[in-house]
Amino acid sequence: MAQTFPPQTQLPDKIDAAVLKVAGVVVLGAIMSILDITVVNVALPTFVEAFSSDPAHPIEYSTVAWTITAYTLALATVIPLTGWAADRFGTKRLYILALLLFTAGSALCGQANSIGMLIAFRVLQGLGGGMLMPLGMTIMTKAAGPHRMGRLMAILGIPMLLGPIFGPILGGWLIDHYSWHWIFRINIPIGIVAMLYAAWALQKDRPEPSESFDVIGMLLMSPGLALFLYGISSIPGEGTFFAKKVAIPATIGVVMLAAFVLYSFKPKHPLLDLRLFANRNLTVAILTMFLFAASFFGALFLVPTYFQLVRGELPVDSGWLVAPQGIGAMVTMPIAGALADRFPIGRIAPFGLLVIIGGMFALTQVTADTSYWGYLIPVLFIMGLGMGATMMPIMTSALKTLRAHEVARGSTLLNITQQVASSIGVAVISVVYTNYLNAKPLAGAAIAARRDPAILDKIGGQAGMAQGLSQAAEAFAQTFLVAAILVSLTMIPALFLPRKHEESHLLEAEPEAPPVVLH
Repeated sequence: MAQTFPPQTQLPDKIDAAVLKVAGVVVLGAIMSILDITVVNVALPTFVEAFSSDPAHPIEYSTVAWTITAYTLALATVIPLTGWAADRFGTKRLYILALLLFTAGSALCGQANSIGMLIAFRVLQGLGGGMLMPLGMTIMTKAAGPHRMGRLMAILGIPMLLGPIFGPILGGWLIDHYSWHWIFRINIPIGIVAMLYAAWALQKDRPEPSESFDVIGMLLMSPGLALFLYGISSIPGEGTFFAKKVAIPATIGVVMLAAFVLYSFKPKHPLLDLRLFANRNLTVAILTMFLFAASFFGALFLVPTYFQLVRGELPVDSGWLVAPQGIGAMVTMPIAGALADRFPIGRIAPFGLLVIIGGMFALTQVTADTSYWGYLIPVLFIMGLGMGATMMPIMTSALKTLRAHEVARGSTLLNITQQVASSIGVAVISVVYTNYLNAKPLAGAAIAARRDPAILDKIGGQAGMAQGLSQAAEAFAQTFLVAAILVSLTMIPALFLPRKHEESHLLEAEPEAPPVVLH
């Protein structure tokens, strides 16, 4: 997908109607992709109940969490394919194809009758969703230009705002009033509308094949990452890292990923251009994004689960209870986007991280009866404020100093970093939570007793139930502590973000440079 930014191009300073028309397509597609992550977050306890044959011995939570991990892993897998496919088939057609894949995957997810089938269909859904954000980011970057980059990122942040707010609420409402199947089926009419809108709003383009696809890199990275995450996620069921089911796939995965890194410096057009890490600002921003996404989004999916399992809330009520986090992000994200156009990122993002760290440590104090309005809701709102002040500035910093022929490859690294980090974070945090839960004898039984009252007598009645829920709350608190420590480590690279004014190189002419290609 060729894309250049001529030095003479004069773009208005404000976000005009032409940009908003394209933004509508991009935002709608991104909402579909991101919304489905947060919708599934609130459905995880329902999946445990729906796919467990014996309520007294439910399937492992880390297994159910693969409905999230598989989706984000598929997103990460398909992102590097996007540039090659766009060159071959055209941007507009590829974007519509991505919407079609996502919609078809959603329809199949709604028909799944086992956890394995649901995970497999989530992969198909993710293959479509994974192309939407990188394609949209490059389309929007071309439409808005570098001097409006901060405000552009604020527009692209709309799905990230709406997802945490409306995803859990919509998912909970559909589960409570219909069934979990409808959290996927709802995408079918939205997908049809999005495809029609894209066909009307996006300009026609001519495919211009320019690069060969890095098959070897793909065969090393994608299976390697999947094997590594599968091994890690198998720890709760096996009880030790040295079990064959854990050690063998995890080790093979690490070896394949190491081979991928070494190989990536050889081809002219690698799957991921790791040479871009020579750019200090990009390196620091991507490292910060990786640690942030792994710790924050890894812990984020546990919050609605706490409300349902420990507090006994319905899915829709747990959705409303996590909405303050999205509202907090809605307050600070546009402000941070505007500030990122005027001030160094290193003077913005660390303050957002400090707010998130404080909120995450506050969650380590949750109990079975922690006050909603007096504690949990304000904490979630504060964490949302920090998230809105962190993500967009980091993304802006990563792209702002790249030249025209580098911006697409840089956006590829940024997108795939966020998705891989989210996959790793969800897998690791779910393993940590499952291990803490399994170590508490009454916790799992008390949670199961909510679904099957016959179990209540086996744990000592209401007294045993109260003790078990208290232990379950401790498992959540201990898991949040691990996440808090991990997100605290994000401050280390964040302190190296640019603290002086950054000149944008996006419009610099480079006659011999190849056109921008989105990987």
